[in-house]
Amino acid sequence: MALHYSVLDQSPISEGSSAEEALKQTATLAQQAEKWGYTRFWVSEHHDALTLAGSSPEVLIAHLGAVTNTIRLGSGGVMLPHYASFKVAENFKLLEALYPGRIDAGMGRAPGGMPRASYALNEGKKRDTSQFSTQIDDLRMYLTDSIPEDHPYHGMKATPITANYPTIWILGSSINSAWLAAEKGLPYLFAHFINGQGGQVFAQDYRKQFVASDEGNPYVGFAIFAVCQETQEQAERVASSIDLALSMGAQGIPSKGTPSPDKAFEYPYSKFEKLLVAENRRRMVVGTPQQVVDQLEALASEYGADEVMLVSPAYDFKDKLKTLELIAKELQKRR
Repeated sequence: MALHYSVLDQSPISEGSSAEEALKQTATLAQQAEKWGYTRFWVSEHHDALTLAGSSPEVLIAHLGAVTNTIRLGSGGVMLPHYASFKVAENFKLLEALYPGRIDAGMGRAPGGMPRASYALNEGKKRDTSQFSTQIDDLRMYLTDSIPEDHPYHGMKATPITANYPTIWILGSSINSAWLAAEKGLPYLFAHFINGQGGQVFAQDYRKQFVASDEGNPYVGFAIFAVCQETQEQAERVASSIDLALSMGAQGIPSKGTPSPDKAFEYPYSKFEKLLVAENRRRMVVGTPQQVVDQLEALASEYGADEVMLVSPAYDFKDKLKTLELIAKELQKRR
């Protein structure tokens, strides 16, 4: 089976820009991703994050569906422990009714923000992830209208009623998510852009432990930061913004958004920070179209992946568009 390529956008806010502009760019990016032949376009959920505008993926997906025609749309992902599975099911069934056959329900257990946001989302209570597996079962039950007869909610419907239901994905950056996806017989996406180590082994475990389900055969992908420009020098300049943003984030240094390459080149990196940048490059592919696609295909082979999802939080939106366009053109040449 041919390797699929898709896009995850976190609606990053560049320094000096705004959330409104970031969300407009996300919509434009979805339209261009569709034009360039990408399989799906996902958006994320982050709370109390001043540098990322995507806080409600279901709302943003509804907008993206209205400005695109064919590309699959989904959440990367909804942080399910914050919510009731029934309400999440209704959100996604409504999206499925609006855009039949185009909706993915990607679910994660991470907080999506700092502890104070988790407390606010849970009305002052501690976030409980111990029920995540049960919540996934409940979500599937509501989406597929398969509440058992002995269940206290038997006869209830998650509405609207749709001919089909969205595909549930398990997302994560640890072995636990891989095991859960295998146990549930669901597709699995590893967040390589969050954790640059271990994903290949987790993907192998997922395939070995996969329990067949109505959703089909095992299906695994990974999401990774990607920077692609016409020359290596240009790519390194664009990537420097991400290097600095990740370094600042890891150290808890306040940020006003994705920094510019000019700011990144002037930044006085300490010895520790240089090591941090080098380590973070494990989460990225950077280079010319041929170099980037070669690296992605090599990684996909290590993962035994069915799909690669690209994340490109460049400072200049034109550079983000260029990354996705050049990769798409390189893939077209190889087909």
